[in-house]
Amino acid sequence: MFRVGGTVPFMDPTQATREVFWNIEYTWLVYVLMVPTLAVFGWGFWRKVRRWRAGQPAIRFDRLGERLQLFLRNAVGQGRTIRSRYAGLFHTLVYTGFIVLFLATTVVAIHHDTPLHIMKGHFYLIFQSLIVDIFGLFVLVGVALAAIRRWISKPKLLVYTDEASWILVTIFVMALTGFMIEGWRIAVTDDPWAAWSPIGNLFALASDPLMSDAAMQTGHVAIWWFHLVVAFGWIAWVPFSKMSHVFTAPLNIFTANLDGYGGSLKTIDFETAERFGINHLGDFTWKDLLDFDACTECGRCTDVCPANTVGKSLSPRDIILDLQRLMHRQGDQFLLNGDSNGNGNGSGADGSDGLLPIIDQETAVSPEALFACTTCAACMEACPVHIEQMPKIVDARRYLVMEEADFPEGMMDMMNSLESRQHPFAGTQFNRVDWTEGLDIDVMADMDDPHEAEVLMWVGCGGALVERNRNTVRATAKLLQKAGVKFAILGREESCTGDPARRVGNEFLFEMLAKGNVETMQRYGVRKVVTSCPHCFNSFRNEYPQFGGRYEVYHHTQFLDQLLESGRLDGHDAAVSSNGSSTITFHDPCYLGRHNGEYDAPRNLLAQLGGARQVEMQRSRNTSFCCGGGGGMAFVDEPPDQRVNQERAQEAVDTGADVVAVGCPFCATMLDDGVNARRGDREVKVKDVAELLWDAVGESDQAAP
Repeated sequence: MFRVGGTVPFMDPTQATREVFWNIEYTWLVYVLMVPTLAVFGWGFWRKVRRWRAGQPAIRFDRLGERLQLFLRNAVGQGRTIRSRYAGLFHTLVYTGFIVLFLATTVVAIHHDTPLHIMKGHFYLIFQSLIVDIFGLFVLVGVALAAIRRWISKPKLLVYTDEASWILVTIFVMALTGFMIEGWRIAVTDDPWAAWSPIGNLFALASDPLMSDAAMQTGHVAIWWFHLVVAFGWIAWVPFSKMSHVFTAPLNIFTANLDGYGGSLKTIDFETAERFGINHLGDFTWKDLLDFDACTECGRCTDVCPANTVGKSLSPRDIILDLQRLMHRQGDQFLLNGDSNGNGNGSGADGSDGLLPIIDQETAVSPEALFACTTCAACMEACPVHIEQMPKIVDARRYLVMEEADFPEGMMDMMNSLESRQHPFAGTQFNRVDWTEGLDIDVMADMDDPHEAEVLMWVGCGGALVERNRNTVRATAKLLQKAGVKFAILGREESCTGDPARRVGNEFLFEMLAKGNVETMQRYGVRKVVTSCPHCFNSFRNEYPQFGGRYEVYHHTQFLDQLLESGRLDGHDAAVSSNGSSTITFHDPCYLGRHNGEYDAPRNLLAQLGGARQVEMQRSRNTSFCCGGGGGMAFVDEPPDQRVNQERAQEAVDTGADVVAVGCPFCATMLDDGVNARRGDREVKVKDVAELLWDAVGESDQAAP
């Protein structure tokens, strides 16, 4: 007999409600079972917090306004999660469904356990019935989509564990049994408001012809208690499973680094440090330890890692998960490094008593994997919960380099050259001023008053000492002259900024070079710096302030773009000229784009070139693929079948562009090599943006006043 939902038009909506514990006896058991459930849940998270507090100090609760914005954008708004359409879809369905179901449960508790009887009237019909049913369906659909991905399509980036499968099954069972309970209640009571619960009503309509009232009542009681036990068991299990990311991920996002990837490396106090770098969990900060527990195993970091893409052993995800497992395995032994309250700064002489080393050939944190990192920060950009993988890799490198003197041969030659000649190119025959031949360029030491220089043009090692890059710095200098900019160089007094040493892990050498450069620049009163090297740009902008070097810093594309906008450099010549190519694609340097957020200036300059059409590579801007030269890898001889630069070069060649435009000397060198290996019979050139701009406007010899 059809009885469901037929009387809604004849009822007063203001009277709409339902009995909370319909058909259920011994309801006091709910509260009895809730006590151990919440106790286990609280104990589990207390253990986590206790572990985190055993880490070293870190300031991550400052700038609350910025942190709240980040939290709303990427925790509440799921800004990074939804970048992956399929995964973002099912995660959003489950995530929003859980929030609404939690709110609905809270409403029930308030209505039943307090004098505030709020579950009635239009609120009951619209929210507690209609909206809750829709979002409950979202959970079922989201879990089904996740299951298809995990059990059928099986992408390589996922970690496949029984735990992950049981999480999906448990969530699906909770949502399904919730609808079964609702449906049988609607059917037996002939609920007049059934139409407001569309999914529950469907269960009622499906069950009514097949089951008697008595069978539905019996099933209702059994499934109700089963649903409660599963839900309470799941809540108690959350802190001990990857579902703990429901709480750790938002906290991790709120406490993320706000200064950008370029300024994410920690300094070392060499006067007080008992060891350099990290090889034990006790050396990490509490935020690092939180990172380990916040990992959702999604694999996006590894999926975008250049080293992993070309077949190297580096997997940022596996590094984080191996460290997580080590932290959990060591348990209370790890906590012995802290005080009685679990605070960091351990009591052991070296802070590592009883702790296993994190660098191990048998785990993902192996020396081979660590030294494959290009420090491009693609892993950090891709991570939906803002885990900081790259700084941890550099911290482990520091231990290998400064404590164990264990690093690849090419990097060793590079650092020996830095120590003896203040630049990383051991075999170069050029000096710092050879590139100026035929140009009238001021050198600070030779000027009567160096303060007359509007800017210091920082040439950089890659610009001055690598032959193919000398055209870039010459073009930049000539463009500055054409614009009437009063600039000077340091010439032979210029030393490497120390970026290669710092990324490889030799923090002591970096600090020595940085302090030397700051002292030289202070002597000449340098206030504004322009450089064509994004690595130098990053060092001056984000790292030199730690040593007293505070400057107004520009990448050459930024400065040239400003000169065009202000009219000091005439863009008309570029607009009406042809650079001899039909198509240009721009490769975003990691240390200009992802590390420092500059994507538009180079493209603005390229847009000025007459006769040229810009095309984007498949991975561009914040998702740009590394050239393979960062992190000291430009000085390492890679296996022929594992070269990052060739992977990126192929992507550039596939655009059909005639010119691959770059804005970094390392990118220029790496892509030159890669394009020559992958271009086939086509003529494809690699040129810096400054070279292209000079090719377009250099016909006119008239300098700006």
